[in-house]
Amino acid sequence: MPLSPITSDAQMMSALRQTLSRAAAKQVVSASNLANLSTPGYKAQEVDFDTTLDQQGGGGRLAVTNSRHIGGGDQSVGEYQTRTSEDVAGRRDGNTVQVDRELLNMTRAAGEFARAQTALAAKFRLVRYAINESR
Repeated sequence: MPLSPITSDAQMMSALRQTLSRAAAKQVVSASNLANLSTPGYKAQEVDFDTTLDQQGGGGRLAVTNSRHIGGGDQSVGEYQTRTSEDVAGRRDGNTVQVDRELLNMTRAAGEFARAQTALAAKFRLVRYAINESR
């Protein structure tokens, strides 16, 4: 899907908010996976952006980490849906969490967050400059 150009400050702020939220959701999911590293039968989760985009504008849901929890089945982290990672081999105890994969995902998410944060800080510096120069 081609990216649409950002034509206004509101669109840029919205895109930065979405990037920050997405990176934070990835961090939360990876941290949850790592927390369940020793849980027999635990299936590693990942953020499902396709479902999230399809359901954009839907009401909030109770976040669950196991299908047996109250409201189980559909899981979410903030505004992002999660799904079971399908391309991960399980151990003998049925757990599919891989430490290296989760740490790599967390590192990538931290990089995304830092880039968006830098862009946001630059935008605020421009606004501050414009306000101070108009005095």
